[in-house]
Amino acid sequence: MKETFRQSMAWLHTWAGLVVGWVLYFVFMTGTAGYFDEEITRWMQPEAPLATISAPFSATDAVAKAQRILAEEAPDADRWSIDPSWERTEHHWTLSWSSPLQPGPGKASPAGDERPHNRRERLIFDPATGAVQQPGDLPEVRETAGGLGLYRLHYHLHYMSEHTAILIVGFCTMLMFLAILSGVVTHKKIFKDFFTFRPGKGQRSWLDMHNIISVTAMPFFLMITYSGLVFFMYAYMPATMNVAYGADHEWPNDGYSNPLNPRTNNRFDDAGTPERRRTERENDAQTDAPPGALTPLAPLAAEAERQWGKGAIGGIAITHPGRTDARVTIIFLDNGLARNARKQLVFDGVSGANISPPPFRQGTTWKVQNILIALHEGLFAGPLLRWLYFLSGLLGCAMIATGLILWTVKRQQKQKGTGDRFSFRLVETLNIGTLAGLPLGIAAYFWANRLLPAGMETRTAWEYHSLFAAMGAAFIGAAIVRPAKKAWEGVLWATAAAFLLLPVLNALTTDRHLGVTLAARDWVLAGFDLTMLVLGAAFLVAALKVRNRATAIPARPRSARAVEFA
Repeated sequence: MKETFRQSMAWLHTWAGLVVGWVLYFVFMTGTAGYFDEEITRWMQPEAPLATISAPFSATDAVAKAQRILAEEAPDADRWSIDPSWERTEHHWTLSWSSPLQPGPGKASPAGDERPHNRRERLIFDPATGAVQQPGDLPEVRETAGGLGLYRLHYHLHYMSEHTAILIVGFCTMLMFLAILSGVVTHKKIFKDFFTFRPGKGQRSWLDMHNIISVTAMPFFLMITYSGLVFFMYAYMPATMNVAYGADHEWPNDGYSNPLNPRTNNRFDDAGTPERRRTERENDAQTDAPPGALTPLAPLAAEAERQWGKGAIGGIAITHPGRTDARVTIIFLDNGLARNARKQLVFDGVSGANISPPPFRQGTTWKVQNILIALHEGLFAGPLLRWLYFLSGLLGCAMIATGLILWTVKRQQKQKGTGDRFSFRLVETLNIGTLAGLPLGIAAYFWANRLLPAGMETRTAWEYHSLFAAMGAAFIGAAIVRPAKKAWEGVLWATAAAFLLLPVLNALTTDRHLGVTLAARDWVLAGFDLTMLVLGAAFLVAALKVRNRATAIPARPRSARAVEFA
C-alpha cells in the first residue's frame, strides 16, 4: 500500500510538472525580473538624468524646507501635499498643491457646470539641498513598458484578457504547489540526494541537478506558490469573497489594481490610499473659516518618526493651510511585512494637537494575508535580500527547466524504438523554444527599447511584440533544425550573443554606457549592463557545453547509444 501510494505520487509529480511546466517557467522568469522592475525601467529610460549620491538629510529638516517652499509658492492654496519618493531609483520628493479653479460668470467648468474645480500644480524637491525644479525642467523620457511590463507578464500573460490569464496562472500555480508537495513524498532520500551530484551520467545527472536545486530553495518555492494563490484569492475563490464583502461588491477587472496588490496600494499619489481620497473629499468641502497661522510641520514629522521610526513617513497632506480649520495628516510608509496597516496621524493645523482617530484594527486573517502578499512581492527587501529573491527566482526557473529536460531524457531511448515520435518531438520543441527562447525574447525586449524610435506611439506594444517574436523564431528553429542538439546550440548561441552585445548596443545608442555610469557611480545603470554580461556569459557556457557534448559522442548504432541530452 505504501509503495502504491509512492508510485501514485510519482505519476502525479511527473505529469503535473510537465503539463504546466512551460507556463510556470514563463511565470517564474518574468516574475523574477519583477524584483528589479524599477531598476529595469530606469535603464529603459536613458533620457533620465544620472543618479547622484544623495547627501544624508533629516526628514524633519526636509519637511521644514518643504513648508517654506509651499508657503512661498502657494500661500492661498486649499491643500498642500508633501510626498517622499517610495521608488528605489528616485530620491526626490514631490510638492503639490491645489486651488479652486473658478469658471467665472457664463463659463462652464470641464464638468459642464459652474462649480469650482481644483487646479493641481507640483514641484520636484531635493530633500537634502532644498533645490526645486519644475516638472517641465526634467528631460522627457521615452514611453516604455519597462520592468513593470515584465512583472505584469507573470500573472496576466499577454494577448488575452487579464481575468483569463489570472485563472490560467492560478491553475498552473496550484499544480506546481501540488507537484512540490508530491515531490517531497516521492523522493524519500531527498535530503541525502542534496549532497549527491554525478556529472556526465545522462539521466542520473539531470535528476541530481533537479533534486539539488529543488531542495536548495524549497522554502522559497513553497512560499512563492502558496502566496501567489492568496494574491488573487478574490478571482480564484469568488464565493468566499462574496460572503465576506457581498455579492454586489465590484472588484476591478485589472489584476494589477486589485485591492490586495501592494504595488498599487503603496503608491502615495492623489488617489492611491483611502486616507488620501478622504482628504481630497475634505478639501472639496469649502468653509469660511477665518485665517490662522499654520503650525510648524517639523515637530509633527518628528512625532511621527518617534512613533513609527526613521524613514517611515510616506506622505503629508495639509488641508486648508492658513485657516483655523487646517488639518495635517501624516501617512505611514507601508513598506514592511505588515502591509495595509492604514496608519496615520492627524493634527490640528493651528495648535498642533494630536487629534488622530482610533487606529485601524486589522483582523488576524487580514494580517496573515498581507504578510503573505508582502513576502510574495518582496517590496520590503533591501538590496541584499532583493538579490536573494532574484537568485531564488532563477533557481525556480532552473528547477522547472531541469524537470522538463529530464522528461525528454528519460524517454529519448524509449522513443527511438517506436513509431510514436510526434508527442516526443512536440515536447522537445516546446522545451527548446521555451527554456532557451524566453531568455532570448527578454533580450529582444531590451533591444527593441533601444532600436525603436523614441517618439513612436506604439513602442510599448512593440516591445512586447519583439519579445514574443523572438520566442516564435526560437520555436520555429527548434521545430526545423535536427538533431535537437543543434537546435539547442543555435538558440543558446543567439541568446548569449543578444545579452553580451546589449551593453554594446546601449553604448552605440545612448550616453548611458558603462564608461559613463561606472565613473558617475550610478550603480543602477551600471549594474544592469554588468548583469546582462553575466547572463550572456552563462548562456555562452551553456552553448559551449552543448557543442562539446555533441562532438564528444562517437557515432554508433542507435540501439547502443546511451541516453544523452536532447
